[in-house]
Amino acid sequence: MTLATATTLATATNEHLANISNTLIYSAMAVYTLAFFTYIAEWIFGSRSKVGRTAAALTSPRKAGVPAVTVKQAGGTAVLDRPQVVTRSAAGARDVPDGPGAHGGDEQGDLYGRIAVSLTVVAWAVETAGVLARALSVERAPWGNMYEFNITFSTVAVTVYLVMLALKKNVRWLGLPLVTTVLLDLGLAVTVLYTASDQLVPALHSYWLYIHVSTAILCGAVFYVGAVGALMYLFKDSYENKLATGGKPGRFATSVMERLPASASLDKFSYRVNAAVFPLWTFTIIAGAIWAGDAWGRYWGWDPKETWAFITWVAYACYLHARATAGWKGRKAAYIALIAFACFLFNYYGVNIFVTGKHSYAGV
Repeated sequence: MTLATATTLATATNEHLANISNTLIYSAMAVYTLAFFTYIAEWIFGSRSKVGRTAAALTSPRKAGVPAVTVKQAGGTAVLDRPQVVTRSAAGARDVPDGPGAHGGDEQGDLYGRIAVSLTVVAWAVETAGVLARALSVERAPWGNMYEFNITFSTVAVTVYLVMLALKKNVRWLGLPLVTTVLLDLGLAVTVLYTASDQLVPALHSYWLYIHVSTAILCGAVFYVGAVGALMYLFKDSYENKLATGGKPGRFATSVMERLPASASLDKFSYRVNAAVFPLWTFTIIAGAIWAGDAWGRYWGWDPKETWAFITWVAYACYLHARATAGWKGRKAAYIALIAFACFLFNYYGVNIFVTGKHSYAGV
């Protein structure tokens, strides 16, 4: 076999792998779509549950020894455990129970929720195979452009969600917003950001690619989970405040909010997630600086990407400081968390698309 023949064969193999990768990504989108509708079915059936309609009654103090909630269902009576009561972090605040979840205690809703999680696992496996096929087609880590970053980012975000479920964390309420975001992310990737398989520019030929970019992807996925927690906290806190002041939220808001965890639980969830990944984001910036020193002969040059990475770091540092300060807990801290995640998104999308700098070598 001549060198030209071997090169042609290798090129044809890489193109075939790239086509397989594209097919797998589209297949994953199809399964994610099924999961999306199944998560919606879980919420719809949960809205019919009497547990959801009586959850508000559990916010009032109950005497010791009161039995679990009893719900009449077709064909018999089901006894459900009373949701765990948690205490809000703010001084002098009321006790509020965690909601029963998206299924609202409804058996059929819970069945749809389990099916949705199963479909999410299948879609994640197919998408992971697509990312690996892309890596084989380019013979490198699949993080050389925005398309590759997007498909890897969504895969890691779903991985974080599934790991939390495997650890028995109460995060199934995260399924619907997560799958919705993943579908938007993949849709953007295959329509606007798609880039054909190609080799990296010389500046990216470094083992620091595997260190710096992989940690950036993981941090972004975890920051996303924390941002959803902060956003849900704001909605749930507003709902609880309205109830506490004698207000009557709408039927739809009541149905959804009563099934979510208490605002205190959501606040704690967002804080713990962001606090856990912040040191890794710090390492990501340091690793990027070291890589810049190897590639460009200077560790820091206030390139737009470097600048916004630092701004994101400062924003999350402010959030953690605010969260540890009594006067800035709760809503104020949640706003800072969302601003910090917006900085992360702009650092990725805004800087890459609209700003020219040393990090513009890969286009989109």
